[in-house]
Amino acid sequence: MPYHKIDMHAHLFPRISQAEAAALDPVRAPWLQIDPGGETGHIMTGEQRFRPVDASLWDPALRIAAMDAQEVDLQVVCATPVMFGYGYAAKPAADWAARMNDLTLEHCAHAPRRLKALAQVPLQDLDLACRELERARDTGHIGVQIGNHVGERDLDDEQLVDFLSHCAHLGMPVLVHPWDMMTDGRMKQWMLPWLVAMPAETQLGILSLILSGAFERIPESLKLCFAHGGGSFAFLLGRVDNAWHNRDIVRQDCPRPPSEYVRRFYVDSAVFDPRSLRLLVDVMGEDRVLLGSDYPYPLGEQEVGRLVANAGLPEAAQRKIRHDNAVAFFNLEAPAAP
Repeated sequence: MPYHKIDMHAHLFPRISQAEAAALDPVRAPWLQIDPGGETGHIMTGEQRFRPVDASLWDPALRIAAMDAQEVDLQVVCATPVMFGYGYAAKPAADWAARMNDLTLEHCAHAPRRLKALAQVPLQDLDLACRELERARDTGHIGVQIGNHVGERDLDDEQLVDFLSHCAHLGMPVLVHPWDMMTDGRMKQWMLPWLVAMPAETQLGILSLILSGAFERIPESLKLCFAHGGGSFAFLLGRVDNAWHNRDIVRQDCPRPPSEYVRRFYVDSAVFDPRSLRLLVDVMGEDRVLLGSDYPYPLGEQEVGRLVANAGLPEAAQRKIRHDNAVAFFNLEAPAAP
């Protein structure tokens, strides 16, 4: 039987103790505090509560039950971005990434035909990141998730361009996820960093690759996907094209109009509004949008695939977004017969 739904953007947080996290950093490193009863808890950073969570984040049996309830055949699982560890020394961060990757594979081993893993890497160090990428590929990860920046270095940074090129050479697809959102303190409540800065971070990542000319240096074989529908990119692409045509400072490193680069990357479908999804498909093309829910977080799609089914898209486009595009992006095998 063919796939019905493939959710390519879902998160986990393994059962990391405070003592394990202290090996990375005793003050800031993230760990999981599970409440009595084991059904809820908090992601902690040192002694500080970062986010309330429930067991669907770390219990693969609950994950599979939720997938069954929503007819999701396969879920691609990746780290919660607070786990990235880019702000720490490179060697401890490399050890941390390897440990997280091993735990992610353990999580997926509960149902290996239903759960597939994306790796994380110590992106602050090119050599260590490439080394962990290769180890992750060899141990069973089907791709890698990275943040959209490392400190003040955006994706056009030469070392990050070299890393993306290495991903292309290895045939490892890349999911870019916004994190550590820009703010000067003005976005201090109502989750405004997530609602304003997070889409902007994603657009910044995309435009840094386009306008810097980085896409001219990265092999076209790279499979690159930006989370959350590419943030504000699709809605503001006309503004960027207009700037490229009318301001030489915008096009000085970019030989072609920005809209010509949409063929170089993919986005997920997590935009939550039928009008937004129709615009996204119109801008990106139906071959470059993949079903992604951001499971199991409250800002994710609560009924996976509902938006795709109710946006007024042709059935052929729905089929591509629900599963066909993910099969091609990750080079997935056909599902096993029941």
